[in-house]
Amino acid sequence: MGWFERNIMEPGKLPLLLALVSFVLTFLITRGITRLIRAGKGPFRNISGSGGVHVHHVVPGVILTIVGGFGAVAGGQYGFGSALAAVIFGIGAGLVLDEFALVLHLADVYWTPDGRKSVEMVVLTASLVGLLLLGFSPLGVNDLSEGQQQNRAVVLGNVLVNFGFALIALFKGKVRIAVLGVIIPLIALIGAVRLARPTSPWAKRFYRNRPRARAKSGLRAYHHDRRWVGPRRRFQDWIGGAPDPEPARSLEHR
Repeated sequence: MGWFERNIMEPGKLPLLLALVSFVLTFLITRGITRLIRAGKGPFRNISGSGGVHVHHVVPGVILTIVGGFGAVAGGQYGFGSALAAVIFGIGAGLVLDEFALVLHLADVYWTPDGRKSVEMVVLTASLVGLLLLGFSPLGVNDLSEGQQQNRAVVLGNVLVNFGFALIALFKGKVRIAVLGVIIPLIALIGAVRLARPTSPWAKRFYRNRPRARAKSGLRAYHHDRRWVGPRRRFQDWIGGAPDPEPARSLEHR
């Protein structure tokens, strides 16, 4: 109880905790319902508007996110109003990110392999918010001494350096590392110094005339994907449900 009071209540992080819990629960409940609808079990059915248009849950999700977001801005860090706004925002964000792939592709890809992007975005978002709750500060300014925190030049330097590392990691095709590196500086540094992915903008720009680096990058990416893509997809399918099998291509289209 002392930890909760010291690390959640006193810094005003209760709304963030409520938003995270409601976000995760909304995603899990929504996935459970959609999997039941897909299997034809239970009382749940798809919602259709006038003219038989299927109403995706990203629609109420956007509305709830807007209401909760403005409510949180108006409510501050304390009080029942801010807590309620955080819950509304978390529910809305859970509904929106559950269909993140639909928004990204502007197509109903919920039960296709592309739909795994929604699960990946939810896991990444929950991880980042969890790190913030544990005390990690964005852009790596949480480990500064009292004297350094009073020196704006030091703080600004830490922010810019870590942002630079995260940006390099992003251009090297390491999106997850770049995002996590904004919170944990060491991760951004690792992503910045390692070889770029062969299809990344960094590789196309700097490995063009370096065949050895290009070959090493491709080999490393191949071994990494061979080792981790399978487990990552099984984990995503376990959380969000396996996508529909892709239809076999006929001989005339080969």
